[in-house]
Amino acid sequence: QVQLVESGGGLVQAGGSLRLSCAASGRTFTSYAMGWFRQAPGKEREFVATISRTGGSTSYADFVKGRFTISRDGAKNTVYLQMNVLKPEDTAVYYCAARTLTRGGNYNAIEGYNYWGQGTQVTVSS
Repeated sequence: QVQLVESGGGLVQAGGSLRLSCAASGRTFTSYAMGWFRQAPGKEREFVATISRTGGSTSYADFVKGRFTISRDGAKNTVYLQMNVLKPEDTAVYYCAARTLTRGGNYNAIEGYNYWGQGTQVTVSS
């Protein structure tokens, strides 16, 4: 089992940047593919980005391509989401998630992940 704790959210003006971090407990961090999702008020939780266990493969939702970058640091058991050129529509609670090798479901779907963090609020003002 792994515990995930997100940090780095906050209030930023449109066009600005934030870097979210997700610290994972345990010594098996490299056993998990990691993902970021977000949920805006009144909307369903949606996929943002994912990174493979080794960090060699990433995938993004179309609405963040070219603006967001997901990365991971195995030495720190941490996955990051660098968010640039933020827009008001990026306002949401951002969640970190971990996916085991045996987990079914798609990498870009909620059911594809075993463990979730508590979320961190990102607010982008216009």
